[in-house]
Amino acid sequence: MKAAIAWVFLIVLAACAAPFFLNGQAQAMDFRHALEPPSLAHWFGTDSLGRDLFSRALLGASVSLGVSGLAVFLSLLFGVFVGVIAGYRGGWCDRLLMGLVDTLLCFPTFFLILAVVAVIGSGPLVIAAVIGITSWMGTARLVRAEVLSLREREFILASRALGAGSCRIIFRHLVPNALAPVTVSAVLGLCAAILTEGGLSFLGVGVPPPVPSWGNILMEGKSTLGVAWWVSFFPGLMIFLTVLSAHTIGEYLNGRSSGGRASVRTSA
Repeated sequence: MKAAIAWVFLIVLAACAAPFFLNGQAQAMDFRHALEPPSLAHWFGTDSLGRDLFSRALLGASVSLGVSGLAVFLSLLFGVFVGVIAGYRGGWCDRLLMGLVDTLLCFPTFFLILAVVAVIGSGPLVIAAVIGITSWMGTARLVRAEVLSLREREFILASRALGAGSCRIIFRHLVPNALAPVTVSAVLGLCAAILTEGGLSFLGVGVPPPVPSWGNILMEGKSTLGVAWWVSFFPGLMIFLTVLSAHTIGEYLNGRSSGGRASVRTSA
């Protein structure tokens, strides 16, 4: 667990610092040193254009994590909104919104993303928006279940009896008490978003070059895989370690939230 937290902390720190310190180095081409193996001069080796892969991998972390983080934020925004409204209002509103969620869950998400990207084009912001808009349904169902279990609790009934309006009940009581499972959902959703962004970029429909991301560095390395394994190995390793660490943290938080589910905010 400590190793997972340490890795996530380091990769996020590197992703934040890389655009300020490594942008020029990551884009600098030197054909005299193309496809050099890992060495003290180039820790991850160089690619077919002689660019330093260590710099590109760290700069790619800022792009991949930035796109994935924005996608998760949008997913949570949509999911929490729909889940709270469906669970709190109930009745026809609940049936309508959950029917929409069930319908969207019938579509294969990855192929839906591919279709949308093929129509409107690609780019970091577009990829983040498309992933976020197509991955909020699980969060909505989770939040709805939490709200359904909370809306008849004594402190909610007391708030209504004291004249609290719907907005106050939702934002003061329901949303704060649903944050624990939503946090777990966000961490695990980040894993899925990183893999989705990497898969899209690997297929050539994600973040377009020359902007580096882990996925398009992997794509660039597939043509030289037989003679320069390091081009694909190191960004793939970073994806693996980041997803594994985030998933470990998410499972830990899930265990903590399940154990402490009885603790509920009741401040008026």
